[in-house]
Amino acid sequence: MNSQTAQVEDLQLVTYPSAVNCTDFFIRFTLTEWALRPLQDEATHAAAHFVADVVHRANPREPGFITVRLQVRADHLLVEVEDDQSTQPPAASPRLADLRTGVVARGGRGKVAWCEIPLPNGVSASRVALPRRDGRRSLVQEQIPGDGPVVDPDLAQRVLTGLNRFSHDGS
Repeated sequence: MNSQTAQVEDLQLVTYPSAVNCTDFFIRFTLTEWALRPLQDEATHAAAHFVADVVHRANPREPGFITVRLQVRADHLLVEVEDDQSTQPPAASPRLADLRTGVVARGGRGKVAWCEIPLPNGVSASRVALPRRDGRRSLVQEQIPGDGPVVDPDLAQRVLTGLNRFSHDGS
């Protein structure tokens, strides 16, 4: 099996309850961009489970950081949640029981909880249509007519609703 990583995206968050919603948005956006929408529900559940566990155990007076990472590797999507809080493994989730999961302690403090989700039948990392990032977007490219990106209206509404929930003082 080829374990070479074809694409990686990550997001760093503070261990506040809002991290769970931000994780959901990040996973859904990234998998839409990668044309892996069939994996969204499973991936968001796994990541949200890991993030919620870290947030639940975190001290709100001394928040730490969480890094949510997605990787397309060989024949699976790897969902990782890295924290700097505790080495305790996350609580078991019945919905993750059918997936290959694990927890790796980081040297000193924190852990990486991970979950592998199989890619759809007939898809491998080398066949996933991944966006290529340029160093800087070109105004000429943005003016070229053609199909624009597909925006999931439900996701856009959830982002706007989530942003409206928070006041200017951060609560």
